[in-house]
Amino acid sequence: MADYSNKNPYSSKITANYILNGKNSKKETRHIVFDLGDSGLEYKAGDALGVFPTCPPELVDSILERLGCPPDEIVVVKDEEMKLKDALLSKCEIHRLSKRFIEGLSPHFSSSSSGIQMRIVSRSRIDSSGLIVEDWQSSSDDDLPQHYTPLGPIDDPEKALWTSLVNDAKMMEDYIWSRDYLDFFTDFPNLRLGAQEFVDAVDTLKPRLYSIASSPDFEPGTVHLTVGIVRYSHHDRDRTGLTTGFLADRCPAGNTDVPVFMSPTRSFVLPEDGSTDIIMVGPGTGIAPFRAFLQQREKDGSTGKNWLFFGDWTEEGEYYYRDEIESWLSSGNLEQIDLAWSREGDEKVYVQHLMAKNGEEIWSRINNGGYFYVCGDKNYMAKDVHRTLIEICSEHGDMTPEEASHYVEQRMMKDEKRYLRDVY
Repeated sequence: MADYSNKNPYSSKITANYILNGKNSKKETRHIVFDLGDSGLEYKAGDALGVFPTCPPELVDSILERLGCPPDEIVVVKDEEMKLKDALLSKCEIHRLSKRFIEGLSPHFSSSSSGIQMRIVSRSRIDSSGLIVEDWQSSSDDDLPQHYTPLGPIDDPEKALWTSLVNDAKMMEDYIWSRDYLDFFTDFPNLRLGAQEFVDAVDTLKPRLYSIASSPDFEPGTVHLTVGIVRYSHHDRDRTGLTTGFLADRCPAGNTDVPVFMSPTRSFVLPEDGSTDIIMVGPGTGIAPFRAFLQQREKDGSTGKNWLFFGDWTEEGEYYYRDEIESWLSSGNLEQIDLAWSREGDEKVYVQHLMAKNGEEIWSRINNGGYFYVCGDKNYMAKDVHRTLIEICSEHGDMTPEEASHYVEQRMMKDEKRYLRDVY
């Protein structure tokens, strides 16, 4: 049996790909199911799936046109020979411009090899009667006609832009943040790069990791994902996230094969003792691993209480897996769910607000050995949840803020490993 991995992914067929949102939602979140076939791939609740996308074909075609290279020209990528078009589709990160690529263009913009040069090589003058009064031809680079005043230096806007980018870190970050290589070639229309030179200069296409939304015991032979599709517009072009756009627009169920591999987690795991209580905080697509946890706890017959904090923009549009959640509430597999809808009502409500309201009970459970999990956005949500958890421990655990921080960050996270995060 093949040993599938990042370097040797399994070609999995997508068997389901549908939108989870309500009809009036302004988001697009999809449930996608991959068939593991006879791969022998195994995973556990809490693991991630690595997905290799392909780049948008229309972007590839546009870059080929800008390069002026035939699509079947042979290039070498990591010691493998392939056609240029195939390399741009599946091996090169052309979806987002890189700082390394721009900085590597120095040979094209150095003073000796770049810039616009102008030299007068001949001049003819005729008077009003039609007689030739001057017929001059240059004999050297320094030769100039009599009484000629040389022009000043001629600006090269492409070199000026490149020089500004490499000398201004903030300008560089702002520039590459919203641009791909087609945008770059639009700003640098006179730059000429060979096929191999371009392939060598861009980053290698990397897989994207997604938290798995299924238990292998509950959904045998398949792996499920909950994917938020990224769509936006920059510089007069509509775009998508590289992998989310690939999965949404070019991977219909039934006839799509996608290279995948398992990315096991060492830490984001369920308690070994099924009688342990767990609290899960997963707004938006952060619900994915908690769907897997609840499936696994049901299959295991775990007796510990399961408490979920979930939310998004609106109940009508973004209550993902509502039927399953209500079924678990009815069966008792899910003891409690607290829902935060940030775009309903006069005030924005987020999961940390609901945590604060339930602070006394949260403290009681974690003080008695319960596990606390967070999945989702690391820049805002996870920081707010972390801060709120410390405040809960301080208020209800009779600790100073410093003692509460130590309890959460040292004891729970590091020593006892029962405050676990899957943030991105």
